[in-house]
Amino acid sequence: MEIKWLEDFVTLADTSSFSRAAEMRNVTQPAFSRRIKQLEGWIGATLISRATMPAELTQAGRNFLPVAQEAIRALYSVRETLRPSHEAGLIRFAALHTLTVTFFPRWLKALEKTGGAFSTSLIPDRGGIEANLDALVGDEADFFLTYAHPEVPFHLDRGKFASLTVAHDRLVPLVAPTVVVSGTAQPGRNLLDRAVEQPRLAVPYLSYGFNSFFGVALSRLHLRRPPFRRRTTHENTISAGLMNMAVTGAGICWLPESLARDEIDAGRLVPASSDEGWNLDLEIRLYRNAVSRNRKVDDLWRIARQLLDRKPA
Repeated sequence: MEIKWLEDFVTLADTSSFSRAAEMRNVTQPAFSRRIKQLEGWIGATLISRATMPAELTQAGRNFLPVAQEAIRALYSVRETLRPSHEAGLIRFAALHTLTVTFFPRWLKALEKTGGAFSTSLIPDRGGIEANLDALVGDEADFFLTYAHPEVPFHLDRGKFASLTVAHDRLVPLVAPTVVVSGTAQPGRNLLDRAVEQPRLAVPYLSYGFNSFFGVALSRLHLRRPPFRRRTTHENTISAGLMNMAVTGAGICWLPESLARDEIDAGRLVPASSDEGWNLDLEIRLYRNAVSRNRKVDDLWRIARQLLDRKPA
């Protein structure tokens, strides 16, 4: 069994598309399909139902997915710990997956433009708030880059860990222009508003689960907003995977605007509500150990503060 088989499987679970997953993994689709078959052969069970479009996990696949995700995280964590000394100059970041795609590259470029080049390393998203914080607390990462919201508390000793709010984003409910609800195709725009007004209308819902940052934030939001019936059609802790499902018409999904901007501008996703109360304003925060132990880490922190001071009020 090879770790790339596990990564292939997790990518396929995120995208529900053999062709898109193969493209993301930089292999041909036939080669990608063979690797999934090899994993299934090693497991001894069929993980993907090939009779549906988009591709769906079988029950065995759903059971195996968290195991595969945890195995990947554990293996890469061990690799980070055991890397030889010549890589010790890398500044280590733990970060939520979405931020590594949308925010981190542009932000790092702005930092380097201000204060010189930095060599960095990203630790894979561990899929839960506490698990990601553990990377910082356990000194496996120099920084933790995360979304933050008042309703999702972080259990960090403020005397030991400092933070900067480096940017802002917004979580908004989005849906495809057309979505099937109770067997009938309906306009997606403002579907959430109609669900609030029509208690019997059960809308298809794309869920983050209950352990991820967005999962916790949305559970608090739903408690203080008007109730609506929903039927979970897909669950994924990674926003990009849920966005790909939303574009196919699989259901309503709350997504960061920074991630979904291209899909919104192209009309592939539309607002699920006209009520601004369903949006969540988010901070993007950078956390670090307050005790200075590394000059490069101190330099990046200093330049991050300078970059904020230069922004217009």
